[in-house]
Amino acid sequence: MKKIAVIFPGIGYHTDKPLLYYSKKLAAQAGYEIVEVPYGGFPKGVKGSAEKMEQAFYSALSQAEDILKEVDFLEYEDILFISKSVGTAVASAYGAKHHLSTRNIYYTPVEASFQFMDQPGIAFTGTKDAWAELEKVEDGCKKGGFPLYRTEDANHSLETGDVITDLKNLRKIMKITKEYIDTI
Repeated sequence: MKKIAVIFPGIGYHTDKPLLYYSKKLAAQAGYEIVEVPYGGFPKGVKGSAEKMEQAFYSALSQAEDILKEVDFLEYEDILFISKSVGTAVASAYGAKHHLSTRNIYYTPVEASFQFMDQPGIAFTGTKDAWAELEKVEDGCKKGGFPLYRTEDANHSLETGDVITDLKNLRKIMKITKEYIDTI
């Protein structure tokens, strides 16, 4: 079976940060071809500005179009999108635009992402995420049918500030991620 995992980072959360770094390693270990979408050049002050968030989204989506233009998704029997923050909206919008059937790992989706998230997947959020209101994320996941995994006292990077706690949480998150990757 030919499989591809496409990694959609967030604003300032590139593919070598823990959530994306380890999830792409898990996907590679499971036999997925890995394609990263290293967009960037976002405006400053995105947090708290709906206008700048929208600009960042459309910029990232345009860059993803260009980066992925050579990928023939019809070659693959399993398409896995692993996304973080604004990347959850970009991955979902990209998949919808290209009529792709994807499985998704949504790390810390922002509220605007839920308008695009219509493919199956699992979601993760922190209970102290300053980028997305917990109640709105819970509601979006419930409406979309996405199992939601909460990390207590964690921020938008799913970190608490205590390194040992963060490593324990990361291990749990990656265990759930691996189980999802392995279910085909």
